Amino acid sequence: MTYILLVLEFFKIGLLAIGGGLVTVPFLFDLADKYDWFSKQELADMIAISESTPGPIGVNMATFAGFNAGGIGGGILATLSLVLPSVIIMIIIAKVMGKYSCNVRVKDVLNGIRPAVLAMILFAGLELGKIVIVGNTEILFLAVIIAMMRIWKKSPIYYLCLSGVLGILLKTL
Repeated sequence: MTYILLVLEFFKIGLLAIGGGLVTVPFLFDLADKYDWFSKQELADMIAISESTPGPIGVNMATFAGFNAGGIGGGILATLSLVLPSVIIMIIIAKVMGKYSCNVRVKDVLNGIRPAVLAMILFAGLELGKIVIVGNTEILFLAVIIAMMRIWKKSPIYYLCLSGVLGILLKTL
């Protein structure tokens, strides 16, 4: 039964997560509420790890949740279930996009989807903020990093590494 739930839930996420890995986050929060496959704290930790390592958030989280729920088989099933809708959709789009790419209705649909994707990403950020920002230290840390990013236009990798080092130093003090 667990395997069936993994396939259904992650196939649904893969089908509806238009716009990339961060769009999967609201769906993953729902899973954290529905099942004991992972906690919201584990989700926040996994997002932090996924943002600083190769691979999409959704795939990493599907593998993690599937493994927690059903071992190696669960991890494989959840990951394949998340990716399969995208593969199917991309094959269909590749076949028909050349024919309909100039269609006004197709352009209107794509323009309508963009704000929804942005809203889902903002929602994910707010939900993560509730978990991660628990005190004044985190708020100050966030403000300093944002200010640094605005002043010094460096690679995001630089700020991820800097934040990781500062996080370690702050925990050891």
